[in-house]
Amino acid sequence: MKSNYKLVNNVLGWLAFAVAAITYALTMEPSASLWDCGEFITSANGLQVGHPPGAPLFMIIARFFALFAPDPSYAALMVNLMSALASAFTIMFLFWTITHLAKKLFVKDGEISLANGVAVLGAGMVGALAYTFSDTFWFSAVEGEVYALSSLFTAVVFWAILKWENVADEKYANRWIILIAYLMGLSIGVHLLNLLAIPAIVFVYYFKKHEPTRNGILAALGISLVILGVIMYGIIPGVIKIASWFELAFVNGLGAPFKTGVLVYAISLIALMVWTINYSIKHNKVILNTIVTSFIVIMIGYSSFAMIVIRSSANPPMDENNPDDVFSLLSYLNREQYGDRPLVFGEYYNAPAVDMVETKPVYIQKKDKNGKDKYVIASYKPKYEFDSRFNTIFPRMYSSNAGHVRDYEYWGNVKKNNPIQVGDEVIYKPSFGSNLRFFFSYQFNHMYWRYFMWNFAGRQNDIQNHGGIRHGNWISGIQFLDEMRLGNQDKLYSELKNKKSRNAYFFLPFILGLIGIFFQLNAGKKGKKDFWVVMLLFLLTGLAIVVYLNQYPHQPRERDYAYAGSFYAFAIWIGFGVLGLYNFLKNKMPALASAGLVTLICLIAVPGLMAQQNWDDHDRGGRYATLAYAKNYLNSCDPNAILFTYGDNDTFPLWYAQEVEGIRRDIRIVNISLLAGDWYINQMRRKAYDSELIPMTLTADKVEPGIRDQVPVVERLSKPELLSEMIKFVASDNEATTVETQSGKKLHYFPGRKVYVPVDSSKVVSNGTVQPEDAGLVVDKLEWNIKKSYLYKNDIAVYDIIANNNWERPIYFSVGMGVDSFLGLEKYFQLEGAAYRLVPIETKPQRNELGHVNTELLYDNYMNKFTFGGLKDPDVHVDQFHILTVNIMSFRANYSRLASALNDEGKKDKAIKIMDRCMEELPTSKIPFDNTLIGFIQEYYRAGATDKANVLLSDMAQQSYDKLNYFLSLESQYANAFRAEQEREIRVVQMLLGLADMGEQTKLREDLQLKFEMLFKTFVE
Repeated sequence: MKSNYKLVNNVLGWLAFAVAAITYALTMEPSASLWDCGEFITSANGLQVGHPPGAPLFMIIARFFALFAPDPSYAALMVNLMSALASAFTIMFLFWTITHLAKKLFVKDGEISLANGVAVLGAGMVGALAYTFSDTFWFSAVEGEVYALSSLFTAVVFWAILKWENVADEKYANRWIILIAYLMGLSIGVHLLNLLAIPAIVFVYYFKKHEPTRNGILAALGISLVILGVIMYGIIPGVIKIASWFELAFVNGLGAPFKTGVLVYAISLIALMVWTINYSIKHNKVILNTIVTSFIVIMIGYSSFAMIVIRSSANPPMDENNPDDVFSLLSYLNREQYGDRPLVFGEYYNAPAVDMVETKPVYIQKKDKNGKDKYVIASYKPKYEFDSRFNTIFPRMYSSNAGHVRDYEYWGNVKKNNPIQVGDEVIYKPSFGSNLRFFFSYQFNHMYWRYFMWNFAGRQNDIQNHGGIRHGNWISGIQFLDEMRLGNQDKLYSELKNKKSRNAYFFLPFILGLIGIFFQLNAGKKGKKDFWVVMLLFLLTGLAIVVYLNQYPHQPRERDYAYAGSFYAFAIWIGFGVLGLYNFLKNKMPALASAGLVTLICLIAVPGLMAQQNWDDHDRGGRYATLAYAKNYLNSCDPNAILFTYGDNDTFPLWYAQEVEGIRRDIRIVNISLLAGDWYINQMRRKAYDSELIPMTLTADKVEPGIRDQVPVVERLSKPELLSEMIKFVASDNEATTVETQSGKKLHYFPGRKVYVPVDSSKVVSNGTVQPEDAGLVVDKLEWNIKKSYLYKNDIAVYDIIANNNWERPIYFSVGMGVDSFLGLEKYFQLEGAAYRLVPIETKPQRNELGHVNTELLYDNYMNKFTFGGLKDPDVHVDQFHILTVNIMSFRANYSRLASALNDEGKKDKAIKIMDRCMEELPTSKIPFDNTLIGFIQEYYRAGATDKANVLLSDMAQQSYDKLNYFLSLESQYANAFRAEQEREIRVVQMLLGLADMGEQTKLREDLQLKFEMLFKTFVE
């Protein structure tokens, strides 16, 4: 077997690659996906600057792939293909990693028998393909995100240390160490997760070079953590931090131009490295040479971040945080905009703040009075200090957000039994036991173990879980075991039972992995050493990340992608499970037959089953929903509009549509959350493509870091004041425009709560802000009350844009934003599709419906302009986040609202057409039933489409029946959790019965009433 083993091993590794590559190519998304994908693809396609800490190497490689797009609409496809190929290469290296580790256990005198060789290669294929079809890895493999490329780096460096192990005693073996260091440096430009492989790599080195002892193992562990710490907290920020010292010394101290200090520092660092290399060679210092060479290649890899500074200096349209100098780059790398979280020692969530102190300075570039370059301290980073009595080691419950606090108390089972007097108030400090309970119940079990079991036992569905038994749990497919944790599964209603994302593996991958763990652990000295290497990789990419992330509850999305490295390690053990079964069977039947039989059975039972279960909900083929969502937003706006958005999914798809595909570049997208940064406000003052700059009263020096970050609203004016005058007051540097806080800090303040914006009625009609038929509804001014106690920099910036616009450009707010982001302006909104337009027509909100409706305008947008990216196609999978995130339910509600308005105007044919259009594009077979459909039933009856109303009413009644049947079937410990929802469904039934009356459908009403009465009677009996 020896002569053929290497060839067969290489061929099968490439076969694993081919299987994975074909799988991912067939199932990848053809356009941009949700979350950060739109931003990453945009930054890559135009070499622009994304969110901190950046991913410049990803950007460069993705740009290379995007070059092969035949036109801009294929750029996302090519970046997604990059992820698919990177993931396929990851599978190939996983195969070779498993076979390398497995072969060591079966080689005797340099030979491996045919049967053992088949078992080893079978183990590699089963483990690699199990990871190929695993839930988490497959998800990241088919979209343009950093995690696929990051996984490849982890796979390659782990494989590379095993290659070093083969030649460790040969000349030039250390070149593998240098390669690993270079790959580590490169990986920093993708994602830092790859660095967590360092301890496992160190232990491979230790076990190869030394006989293991207790002290030696502890020393190796310590050294590995030191190396990890040096790279993460030394090299990555440290090199840039030292550069900032040089820059400050040369520019501020010696009067040199900007970037002189950085240049001198770079030359000095290069000279020092060259001298050290020469010294190590001349004096035969092998270890020193290896260390310095490793540092150099890490720096070469890390130098990809020069792309961030270079591109930021060019001021591209997307330039997040504007890291064009060494100080802003350091802040960018440290992700300072996201704040800090305590890890080793810190405060509990209800710790009273006793002071706010100023920490490190924030430098900005300016010219002094002589015109020389100068770095000036704009402000100091503020930091709260808390009552020390509320501090704890290993703080897990730290966020003071009200929603997070409720969840802390739920997951941690916090008891109010530790009172501490704070002034006149008694505050109950959580116990350390509750702190640990939250860690184990939420951070470990809910946010890691649940994900682990998704991948190796089964997944209930793709609805995000914040607690409870219906959504996002792991399942096995073994009914009685699932029912012990999740209640009655027989009565589960069709919406959940038939979800494509309901996947069950019957514990088979998990069991095979456990067999692999026990086999490797008991496979002699070699096996035990390698077991601890894999275990280190498993723990440091799993539990260690849990500890490091210290996640607060109610995360905005599931975070399983963060633990893919841990699942990679478990896939190695799945491969070893094949060897465990082979080892058991070979004593009971011929060894070769045993190897072939075990491999075949395991291939079918584990990766085969996982592929069969996961394919339908991981196949994104034909889905253009994210792009359609962006187009709908942009096409809702008139030319040259200003569109306010808020979160990532509200903004990134629009950036992609504009920047990559060139769609509606006349619109200026303004992300309100980013307006808190002076860099973003200043970018709004520049023209971008076909969009003109946005005039503002607040000049650059008025919004520098630390200035007007928080503006208290002080009621010193009793009558409404012109908004532009209020902005000028806030912009003034006069001492009289500030108030002193309790801490003695002076803040600019907003001098009243009542403000207005004047309206030129003829202008707003002539420029299309108001439709001619609505001219009689125009008010002479927009007047509103500011309800907030404080206005933040982004609030002031929004008001400044509105005050200076003078009705020149259309202004829109995304329908996906929270009401607080509307800043009191919502009564002057007009619904125009996926966005509200600011118009001088006052409309009182009704039934949570905002804005005036012009039926002709809205009908044209919904009927002729809006698309939904193939969601109606039976072969296109619609996952839960598309249902929630692209505002499908909001669209449904607004279609219903438009139909109601059309019926009010007597336009019944149009009402029916618009509802039919919605039901065609967003069918109930793909998009779940919800209460917005009650409006459809009512409007169908009003429009005279009785048959359509009856069908929809009956279908919706059946959904309510199935849900109530499920709720009533649950045992009391589960049923109580659904009491409120059960009552809600009963109210839905009552509304449906009322609608049947309204439509004069007596027979339908009687049938429904009898059906529900029998349901409740059955359970009463």
